[in-house]
Amino acid sequence: MNRITIHLEALRHNIGQVHRWMEGHGASWTLVTKVLCGHTDTLKALQTIGVRCMGDTRLSNLRAIERTVPDLEAWYLRPPSLSDIGEIVRLTDASLNSERKIIEALDAEAGRQGKTHSIVVMIELGDLREGILPSSLVEFYDAILHLPNIRMLGVGANIGCLSGTVPNVDLLTQLVLYRELLELKFERQLPMISAGSSLLLPLLLKGQIPKAINHFRIGEAVFLGSNLVNGGTLEGLRADAIQLEAEVVEIKEKSLVPVGETSSVTPFEAITPEDTAPGQRGYRAIVAVGQLDTDVTGLTPINPRFKIAGASSDLTVVNVGDDTSGLRIGDSISFHVNYAALVRLMSGPYIDRVVIPGVEEFTSGFSGESRVDVPPILDSIEPVPSVKRDG
Repeated sequence: MNRITIHLEALRHNIGQVHRWMEGHGASWTLVTKVLCGHTDTLKALQTIGVRCMGDTRLSNLRAIERTVPDLEAWYLRPPSLSDIGEIVRLTDASLNSERKIIEALDAEAGRQGKTHSIVVMIELGDLREGILPSSLVEFYDAILHLPNIRMLGVGANIGCLSGTVPNVDLLTQLVLYRELLELKFERQLPMISAGSSLLLPLLLKGQIPKAINHFRIGEAVFLGSNLVNGGTLEGLRADAIQLEAEVVEIKEKSLVPVGETSSVTPFEAITPEDTAPGQRGYRAIVAVGQLDTDVTGLTPINPRFKIAGASSDLTVVNVGDDTSGLRIGDSISFHVNYAALVRLMSGPYIDRVVIPGVEEFTSGFSGESRVDVPPILDSIEPVPSVKRDG
């Protein structure tokens, strides 16, 4: 059987560690759940662990959150589409925005639904994804300031999500200064600066994040333990929370390099194994997972002896060494997955998803001492007073 295994104790550990980092910085955070693709058992387990603030980018996932864990705070973490405004207001409490027309539509829809919708205004800091240009910030804020059904939380940015921009103190300081500019110009406090993603955690651990950055949106570090700046795993996190198990359908001794003339006609990017030479032989296991299921380049066999030799649409070939390593037909090879591979696996229809232990067993055996309280954010933010100018 091919399956994704989601290890709940490892998730609890990572959530607890990230939460301690947030508390040490005096920040709140939202768990980004988009990689789960609405997986019901994992959402239930997250609620048991104590997560009460989740964010996602897909309405289908947010519907799953509403059905499964309805009593939590939900954030919409990409610029809203005009065609989806009604559901975004119904399903979520807050969203990230960079277009005046969208915010005005959110205001009108929130009024129809009898709600207040909270927003963070995203500012462009060089990654060239969403965000208004700093030169238009004052004019933009002035246009949305008095919308009756919109609660302006503050400013935010995405750094490194598109162009690979490496976060640094200068970029974050710019964001702090933009908030100060708005507060002084409009005599109104903005309680939130939302700039933190998993990419910023290495800076946080070095104590280099300005204290004014007080909201983080964390997903990959929780689910994979990834250090997105230096590679590997962040110290204190576990990398075994989510793994792929792929079933062996063939194991044979074969040449480790193709026989005969080769070309580039294969439909997928070739994977070139290291340390192979013409005439070299070894055992090769074939597992029933391929490029239709995932980004195979994002898989790493957990057994350090094993190396991926290549993949087609439905199969992946693994060099397992000079012997079979005890593998038999029907056994599974386990893989670490990176974010790109995990997204494909979780969003596709072909791979089973299993939580370990089962969610009922996990919930029944869960003690209060193990709970990590990741609270909702919006209720803790005080009403926004005016900024008093001297004199």
